[in-house]
Parts: sequence; C-alpha cells; structure tokens
Amino acid sequence: MENLLNSLPYIQITLSILLIVVILLQQSDAGLGGAFGGGDDFSGGHTRRGFEKILFYTTIILSILFIISAFVAIII
Repeated sequence: MENLLNSLPYIQITLSILLIVVILLQQSDAGLGGAFGGGDDFSGGHTRRGFEKILFYTTIILSILFIISAFVAIII
C-alpha cells in the first residue's frame, strides 16, 4: 500500500502528459467559426479510420485510467 501511495503521483503525471499529447494529436474539423458558435450547417457524421480511430480510443482509455487513479488518490 505504501508503494502505491509513493508511485501514484508519478502515475498521474505520466497519464496526464500522455492524455495531453493524445488530445493535441487529434485533428479538429471545426474552424474558427465553430469555436464561436457559428460554423457550417454540415450535419453529417465523420467516420474515424486508421490512426485517428486509434487516437480516439487511446484518449478514452487514458482518460478512464486517469479518473480511476484520481479516485484511488482520494480514497487513500
């Protein structure tokens, strides 16, 4: 238990850095108009393929692991 308590901050820092990198690697199709509430009227979906799909699932997995580590830090 003491070992987990000592390594938990390092785990959270590593997960947060990886999460930031994966989020920044994702491409955004929203332009400047979309950032301010405008944008085009395109209502179709976007299919993720290849590396974009891997980044998407990696983001989900890393965020779940980060949330779990935060709850463990609260409990301990």
